Amino acid sequence: MRPSPPSPHPARPGRAARSAAAAAGVVLALSACGTAAGAGGGAPAEGYPVTVRECGREVTVSAPPQRAVAMNQHVAEIMLALGLADRMVGTAFLDDAVLPELREDYASVPVLAERYPSYEALLAAEPDFVYAGFAASAFDPAEGRGRDALEAAGMTTYASVEQCATDVDLDTVGTEIRNIGRLFGVEERADELVADIEAEVASVEARLAGTDPVDVLVVDSLDATVFTSGGAGIADDMIASAGGRNVFSDVDDVFADVSIEQAAARDPEAILFYDYGSTTVEDKRRAVLAQPALAHAPAVRRERFAELPLSSTVVGVRVGDAVTRIAEQLHPEAF
Repeated sequence: MRPSPPSPHPARPGRAARSAAAAAGVVLALSACGTAAGAGGGAPAEGYPVTVRECGREVTVSAPPQRAVAMNQHVAEIMLALGLADRMVGTAFLDDAVLPELREDYASVPVLAERYPSYEALLAAEPDFVYAGFAASAFDPAEGRGRDALEAAGMTTYASVEQCATDVDLDTVGTEIRNIGRLFGVEERADELVADIEAEVASVEARLAGTDPVDVLVVDSLDATVFTSGGAGIADDMIASAGGRNVFSDVDDVFADVSIEQAAARDPEAILFYDYGSTTVEDKRRAVLAQPALAHAPAVRRERFAELPLSSTVVGVRVGDAVTRIAEQLHPEAF
């Protein structure tokens, strides 16, 4: 199971550590809702303060953040796609290869840690904004990175709305990207990015109009059970837009552990493997083929397999491309 999967990459050095006295000097006042009041302090910038809703919280900045840290790959890619590389002082936790068009900008951002940076490493980077894809692990109080501690040190914190949405879909993607666009003052670019994603998804749906959907079993991992995608996550919508039908769409969770027998009983016509970490897609493919209970599933008999990088299975800028990639593998005749 993976709230944020372990896929470490070589870390590059961050900035030199600052002293505790310097850290105390940039502490910002907290707003009444418990969120740091803004980026940079002082009088509000033109058009600011700006407030967005995030998982029952209000996140307010009094100026566009200038020194941001992105604490998961997919949120880093949102910032990079919005043209914010020059306002990033750190990133962490790479799941797989960065999108080709973003690699040069990504290389310009210090990597603070292979997984999550320590509280001290965050202080050393002197951020005014910390953006997490997986709040529970990125903002773990037991690791010293609780939101209260970060905000008391002058960092506005924001977590992806994917973490609290009851039914994640394309609208969730739009909300997430536009929230970051508003906070950083790049609303027009955010609107363009959302429009591009929506157009790509619409194009795939139009191409597949009238096509019979394929029953798809997602295999994130397989050992004694199958760790799969339920109906509450973005993958459910992506599979549907790509001409598929998630066989565990009726499970009201983003991810779920199901027995191998339950997976076999759904008679999947295709299996979609999530690609990440040290267990390769080929490893997962062999594990599926070695399971007697799955031997009679149409997907296994025909070896109808598809794959998708892990960073394409969450709310981020890859959703349109992910729909295209799934569709091309499920319905190659349409492309």
